[in-house]
Amino acid sequence: MSYIALNTAATGMSACSISLDVTANNIANANTTGFKASRANFEDLFYQELAQPGLPAGNSVQRPTGLYVGLGTQVSGTQINFEQGPAQATGLTYDMMIEGDGFFQLQVPADLGEGIGYTRAGNFTLNSEGQLVLANSPGYRLQPEIQIPENAQDVNISQDGIVSGSVPGQVDAVEFGQITLVRFVNPSGLETVGNNVYIPTLASGQPLEGEPTLDGLGGIRQGFLEASNSDPVTELVTLIKTQRTFEMNSQVIQASSETLRNITNLRS
Repeated sequence: MSYIALNTAATGMSACSISLDVTANNIANANTTGFKASRANFEDLFYQELAQPGLPAGNSVQRPTGLYVGLGTQVSGTQINFEQGPAQATGLTYDMMIEGDGFFQLQVPADLGEGIGYTRAGNFTLNSEGQLVLANSPGYRLQPEIQIPENAQDVNISQDGIVSGSVPGQVDAVEFGQITLVRFVNPSGLETVGNNVYIPTLASGQPLEGEPTLDGLGGIRQGFLEASNSDPVTELVTLIKTQRTFEMNSQVIQASSETLRNITNLRS
């Protein structure tokens, strides 16, 4: 009946609307440091079984196929793409990029991920106390905390995460701290909470902490940032496909409505 097509097309329009929202967010964050694009995954809904395959169809013949009518689609979830974004040279002392797997650890409010959040953004700076903090609106502190002395010069961050520099009165370089990274078995299961921060869930698994370049973790590159991996060309193609699919579903609704109108006129 046409009312089934009407409802089915409505689910298609609803799913396309969510997909459009996801694509819009990817495009909006094309210049966001460390941003990871998401993809809307679709799945079909239940089916109305009108005839089962393999049942007798008369004259001792079995039906080779069944008769099923699908009831539409829905967005099953959004999957984050954690592919490495392109490197951007900045030359700034406290800008850091993770080359490979891993996340920086941040101190976040206690109601988020038990007080620890994770990020791929490496645009760090110093706060008034000389601590390394992420240069986002909340200014979350890097964990473990690293404090740079006020009179420190020539601060260097090695590939394996050792922060050091020269201090007046000291002949040798002074080590200020060790940056550690974490990785997850299923990073796509992380929860996004905004401000370039993720928190773990049961799906992501527990964070596995280690020093950069060890245990499968990437190295740190000072003076560089990881740009967004949102590809404007890919997102534009997705946008056009979503728009066309939405239009086709709206045409199905119009056709179904017209069919139901004709049926009503036949009865009258």
